[in-house]
Amino acid sequence: MAMFQYEFMQRALIACIAIAFFTPILGLFLILRRQSLMADTLSHVSLAGVALGYLIGVEPTITTMVTVILAAVLLEYLRKIYANYSDVSIALLMSGGMAVALMLLTRVETPNKVESFLFGSIVTITPLQVKLLIGLAVLIIALYVIFRRVLYMIAFDEATAYTAGLRTDWISMAISIITGAAIAIMMPIAGSLLVSAIIIMPAAIALRLFKNFNGVIISAGVIGILGMLGGLLGSYQWDTPPGATIIVIFILMFVIENLLLKVIKRA
Repeated sequence: MAMFQYEFMQRALIACIAIAFFTPILGLFLILRRQSLMADTLSHVSLAGVALGYLIGVEPTITTMVTVILAAVLLEYLRKIYANYSDVSIALLMSGGMAVALMLLTRVETPNKVESFLFGSIVTITPLQVKLLIGLAVLIIALYVIFRRVLYMIAFDEATAYTAGLRTDWISMAISIITGAAIAIMMPIAGSLLVSAIIIMPAAIALRLFKNFNGVIISAGVIGILGMLGGLLGSYQWDTPPGATIIVIFILMFVIENLLLKVIKRA
């Protein structure tokens, strides 16, 4: 296609495919552990990392990754403190992260650059970010294959996994850190406001189709690729933010899925 003659579109295409490979795994585990809002919290905090990067003159992706990983560690700490009130830790970190971001943004001389991270822009994707996405996809898939049984146990019953001798605290921390890193790297194409939805929605749609892990992950990968590529093509043709366009495609897929399931159920 003519649009892929541009180098930035080629980078965006590779980025979309890489994202579609690892988001089903992250999304499924976050859903099963009832931590969908954790991704949303970290995505809001990521904006502070972007503003910090522009403020001190460092690549925003690097400062965002450091900021979000630290936030993920803090979120796990708060989750232990408020074990019976998990939503408190999310509220504290989300509001605190946004407050810091807004304070830093007042000091940034070119706030329009930050807006591209807020809403997503295919033009901002750099070769470094593409390499990081590919590396992250390889890492997450490898970890899933190696630690699949352990992750199953933690996803369904963390208490049982703990009594079985598993270091659930460290494993939970690792999942949070990897999720934070994924959010930091995905921001340029998805935008901080919608990046969490791109992680969660493919798995959420696939859960309606299959009841086993492998089935959900494989189908979510297919859904992710269709949604990401459809959103990328749509954003280029209609000149709309890629993150928003991708989410609209996922919502349409969710609506169509539910309509088809209702028809099949009645038949």
